[in-house]
Formats: sequence, structure tokens, C-alpha cells
Amino acid sequence: MILIIETLNKDEIITFFERDLNRLTAELELYKKEENMWLTEKHISNSAGNLTLHIIGNLHTFIGKEIGKTNYVRNRPLEFNQKNVSRLVLIESIKNTLKMIKKALSPLSEEDLKKDYTLLKFSKTESVEYLLVHLTTHLTYHLGQINYHRRLIDK
Repeated sequence: MILIIETLNKDEIITFFERDLNRLTAELELYKKEENMWLTEKHISNSAGNLTLHIIGNLHTFIGKEIGKTNYVRNRPLEFNQKNVSRLVLIESIKNTLKMIKKALSPLSEEDLKKDYTLLKFSKTESVEYLLVHLTTHLTYHLGQINYHRRLIDK
């Protein structure tokens, strides 16, 4: 059996980010009570609000700052400590994150995707494409946590 792995192009990668950031917005909109986005319970240490802030910070750091050359300064501890940001502010931040991703990734060529990513994030140097796929799966992982959080907390 021959396994053929086709690489993704930037438009496909952008589509994954767009799909899942829109899903993130939809999850936040599904909370019946806005304050429930910030609740934790028993062994759930991260609220949906804090996971959303983390996703936004992560994408602005590794795509915005490093690929798009924005001046983003990350405060990772605040992503997990800040509380009670309004749903509207979170959703607006998600929309701005998607705009940033499109702006940062649109100019990339296929050759750019194959280049080494500028920061050593993994145990060895990886390509920009590898990093972007990693970031899409990171987003999806936390999106699943938020979905579970909503269904558990927001009864």
C-alpha cells in the first residue's frame, strides 16, 4: 500500500482557521448565560473564556508576530488569569484574529510554506507549513474543550 501525503496550500490552511474560529464564535454565542463562560468546576481548571483568550494569544504570537510581523506582545499568564471579558469583546477579538491570519498568510508562496519557521517551538526546526498545521490542531483541541465546557456548565 502506498500512502500519498499531499501538502496543504495556504488557502486550505486559511480555510481551516476560518472554519474553526467561526465555530469558536458559535460556541460562545451558545452559552445561555454569558457569565458561565468564565466558570470552572471540580477538575476543569480552564474556563471557555480563558481558553478563548489563549487561542487568540497563541495565534497572534505564532502567526501575527512571527509571520505577519505585527507588534503583538503576548502575556500568556493573563490568558489564563483574566476574567469576565464580555462575550462581544471576545467575539470581536476572534474576528480580528481571523483578519490577522488572512493578512499574514495570504502573501505566502508555496516556497514560503516550506521554509524553516523562525522560532524553535518544537524539539527540532520545522517548516512554516508544519507549524500552521500544528496551530490548526491546537485550535481544534481547545475548541473541543470549550464545547464540552459549555455542555457541562451551561445547563
